[in-house]
Amino acid sequence: MLNKANSQEQNQKTIVNVAVAVIHYTDQYLLGFRDAAQHQGNRYEFVGGKIDNNENGEQAVIREVAEETGIAIQDNTIVKLGRLHHDYGDKQVSLQVYKIELTTAQHEQYKHCQYGLEGQALVWVSKLDLLTEQYPLPAANKTILEWLSVPAMIAITYPLTHFKTQSDPRSAWLQYHQENLMLKSWVYMRVKEVMSEDIVGHLMHQRPDLSVIVSHDAEHALLMPEDVGAENKHTSQQVVAHHVTHTALMQWFDTIQDRNASAQLISHTYPLIVSCHDATSIKAANRLASARLQQQLPPVIGAFLSPVLMTQTHPNVEPLGWERWSSLAQLADMPIIGLGGLSPAMIDQALAYGGISVAGIRQFY
Repeated sequence: MLNKANSQEQNQKTIVNVAVAVIHYTDQYLLGFRDAAQHQGNRYEFVGGKIDNNENGEQAVIREVAEETGIAIQDNTIVKLGRLHHDYGDKQVSLQVYKIELTTAQHEQYKHCQYGLEGQALVWVSKLDLLTEQYPLPAANKTILEWLSVPAMIAITYPLTHFKTQSDPRSAWLQYHQENLMLKSWVYMRVKEVMSEDIVGHLMHQRPDLSVIVSHDAEHALLMPEDVGAENKHTSQQVVAHHVTHTALMQWFDTIQDRNASAQLISHTYPLIVSCHDATSIKAANRLASARLQQQLPPVIGAFLSPVLMTQTHPNVEPLGWERWSSLAQLADMPIIGLGGLSPAMIDQALAYGGISVAGIRQFY
């Protein structure tokens, strides 16, 4: 009876639907400060508030920003970052999170405002200070910081077969990526060939500036050259996320239909980036993201949604096109990364259609 009563109490607990505005200008982010008497008080927060019954999340975020700061963002690009559900014990909140970049004129007008229209203290903070938690936020906001770490551009390594005409394809692969990857870039190390994963470790050793995404089941991909001293074998610090293929994601999703297998979560150590192609895989990604939050594991920080446009590598696969890609992006509870036939120059288009980043091979070097 006690368990049943606890279950009923959980079901009856009020769920507060909130729209959150991650407002920024270049690498400066706007935070408010919660009064000590408020729920989760004495902490900083992003601008936002409750979603009224007669409005959607985007309408609510426009209204809340205007009411709290006076900034009119209805003409700005409003990008959905994701959705979060968090249980504080005394209440549950469901956050719909949007990212809005101000124009230069808007920033000039409001950058010196020390208080909002509701009397709350306002402060502009650097992205570095925000991500390193120099300004403590409510617990539900931790995942938002992880989302914000994802850059606007992610490079993907060429397959080894791209260098098959070379006398030593492995050395050619290594030299090309060592010389051409941009400084301090995020790179998805996609090496599928058997017995070739160790070149990832070599590249990471030669380019310690890189932030690396590796397959969730390829810890051995970090094997280092035998002549590298133990003091230099810190490549794991370069790993920012594990990647989960569409196939692996759907296999996991099929497995958890059996309630006894629900605890089998992928890669407990690192945040995840998953690959999605349709509404079914986005549903699976949302389920995975929710399960990881419940287990207090590193979150799903993004989803490659592809192919947006026609690609040279998969010429027979029908592309989604921007409109369908945008519709699918709205279903996701995590930030969406465009992939397939894109270039870095298309980031503004991706933002306009609901993504936060673009990724690819040929155009990203």
